Amino acid sequence: MNSHKLRTTISRSIIYIVLLTLAVSMLLPFAWMLLSSLKEENEVFTYEMTWMPSKITFSGYHRALTQQPFLLYGLNSVLVSVIITTAQVVTAVLAGYAFARLEFPGRNIVFMMYLSAMMIPAQATIIPAFILIRKLGLLNSYRGLTLPFLATPFGAFLMRQFFLSMPKSLEEAAIIDGCSRAQVLLRIVLPLTKPALATLGLFSFMTAWNDFMWPMIITTTANMRTLQVGLALLSTDIYPDWPMMMAASVMATLPVILAFLSAQKQFIQSLAFTGVKF
Repeated sequence: MNSHKLRTTISRSIIYIVLLTLAVSMLLPFAWMLLSSLKEENEVFTYEMTWMPSKITFSGYHRALTQQPFLLYGLNSVLVSVIITTAQVVTAVLAGYAFARLEFPGRNIVFMMYLSAMMIPAQATIIPAFILIRKLGLLNSYRGLTLPFLATPFGAFLMRQFFLSMPKSLEEAAIIDGCSRAQVLLRIVLPLTKPALATLGLFSFMTAWNDFMWPMIITTTANMRTLQVGLALLSTDIYPDWPMMMAASVMATLPVILAFLSAQKQFIQSLAFTGVKF
């Protein structure tokens, strides 16, 4: 092995060690959460820190599912997340295709104005959105939980970048054969945009699933609370049930992890096609 190969091997080994160390440090809180959910209540915080439970028990999961309306919170989160994700994907596809392929006056100006909404902090729009939802009479409802998030500038930007990376020849050939713009979008373009659709759906689902501020503001009854609000309410007791809280957190985190693992391949392909950096 020459010196160049040796230096390359050493450099890669150092990079792998650093990445492995960072990955382990990021996984430690999740490992602690999972192991704590399997402990008895008096074992979570002890004088000497112990990772492994002395006896594995699922009583924390049982209490989370029976003593709290956890399943109802989860159902609300699923409904809200699915509605928001579906709406954002549809609106992003239509807006992104229009900005990428359709020629109309002021297209670039409109796109920049649309994109500038990404620079506005979400916290700055909470009060105006709340006033609007209240005047529409949509407080404490699924429509109020989802209406402000049915479209996203980031989704339009991501889909536009993906559409621009696709060759126009396929669409032009379909138009020559007599297809309309809608048929080209549905039959030619969309089947080729699965990586971008999966990536956008993943981001939209994770954002909607983890949202806490908006559901906390507009929900007033337990039957409309989402999972994140329910988790926050578990920690308001003077003597919180830590195994139950950890068990609820594990069950709340699991859908996001499964969604990411299922869309991981498409996520990487989408970044390769669009050139978007995160």
